[in-house]
Amino acid sequence: MTIDLSPPFTLESAKEKVQRAEDLWNTRNPARIAMAYTEDSQWRNRAEFVQGREEIAQLLTRKWQRELDYTLRKELFTFSGNRIAVHFEYEYHDDSGQWFRAHGNEHWDFDEKGLMQTRDASINEHAIEDSERKFK
Repeated sequence: MTIDLSPPFTLESAKEKVQRAEDLWNTRNPARIAMAYTEDSQWRNRAEFVQGREEIAQLLTRKWQRELDYTLRKELFTFSGNRIAVHFEYEYHDDSGQWFRAHGNEHWDFDEKGLMQTRDASINEHAIEDSERKFK
């Protein structure tokens, strides 16, 4: 059975949307990921604001040039209508081998086709030891 991933969301479709977003981001393929967003999608990612698929792909390309061996986990927090909120955690290391864990919340709004039109991400991170990693 195929789940309709366009709004309004049900508990089942919201969970599936979150899982698919996690799977897609873990590909670390900026061009492919950008296609999940509307052509004029607006993002806030930390202190950076971008708009549109091209800028999203550019941001993600820069991100994964710095954040090596990135692994992400997302968890549904809540949903209503065309909105989903998630908690997330990810780990990566920099080019010196220092590992980091980032965590935070994202708020997503979707268009009628199920493409994300806004993404607002609040992210905090801290350095961790290799022995502290959760995602190996």
